[in-house]
Amino acid sequence: MGMFERYLSLWVALCIVVGVAAGKLAPDVFAAVSQFEVAHVNLVVAVLIWLMIYPIMIQVDFAALKDVGKKPKGLVLTLVINWLIKPFTMALLGWLFFKGLFAEWVDPQTANEYIAGMILLGVAPCTAMVFVWSHLTRGDANYTLVQVSVNDVIMIFAFAPLAGLLLGVSDIAVPWDTLLLSVVLYVILPLVAGLITRRELLKRDEQAVTSLVNKLKPLSILGLLATLILLFSFQATSILEKPQSIVLIAIPLLIQTYGIFAIAYFLAKRLRLPHNVAAPACMIGTSNFFELAVAVAISLFGLHSGAALATVVGVLVEVPVMLSLVWFANRTRHWFD
Repeated sequence: MGMFERYLSLWVALCIVVGVAAGKLAPDVFAAVSQFEVAHVNLVVAVLIWLMIYPIMIQVDFAALKDVGKKPKGLVLTLVINWLIKPFTMALLGWLFFKGLFAEWVDPQTANEYIAGMILLGVAPCTAMVFVWSHLTRGDANYTLVQVSVNDVIMIFAFAPLAGLLLGVSDIAVPWDTLLLSVVLYVILPLVAGLITRRELLKRDEQAVTSLVNKLKPLSILGLLATLILLFSFQATSILEKPQSIVLIAIPLLIQTYGIFAIAYFLAKRLRLPHNVAAPACMIGTSNFFELAVAVAISLFGLHSGAALATVVGVLVEVPVMLSLVWFANRTRHWFD
């Protein structure tokens, strides 16, 4: 690794500080940028995430996708974690902390909203950033694509019933525009662009693909850091005005994230999955589709509700925490040899 990648955790910490400071010093500028969205998907952030994903999609070999079905264990692991474990542990932790441990610091109504926001994060598995985490752990790009695609299909049918069951609400309106736009922006468009690029480069040789991916790699990391700055700048006011609330919500979210990863990683090792399948499978089960969660929280509880704040804290926590898990997965690669 070069110096830039070796000290990625340092750059992330600096970007968090820069993002909060910039959001506080120039709130109107970032407020304007945050309003540049369609169906609750911020288009500036979408472009940055697209830049992160595009180089990864170039590595997808469509001819090899048929081989994924021959190794179904990684896909089964992802589905079990995402739909049979994660939503229920998130609800349990929310209830444990805000109805028990933190009850004296949070009024009952706000506590219920915090729990609701956590549940919405728990039932929305990640679509976009998983490709980045997979790339950083040298995951199998073909397998990751299939895992994400299957999760997206299941989410279309399972998100509303599962969220309704855990929230005790029967009339959840799924923001289909947010869900569909995110899938198009984060999966379909970069996949098509990567396919076309790969096909043209292979007319020369395989080395041309590798060369372009290596050249684009710094752009992918810069996109990640720029996304981090924007996300923290958008929420600078909430972070500085409600530090106690941010901390209270972040504690169970951190326990959930590391706990789910530990369960998935343990199962992946017991299933004898190769590391390039195990690491992305665990990342998919750990990270969240925060655009969808935020959109539903706002529509159900309002823009300034505790539920909306909880989903936003999920956004703030996710990138630094997922990078720490990327580091851990890379350091423990030998466990899967």
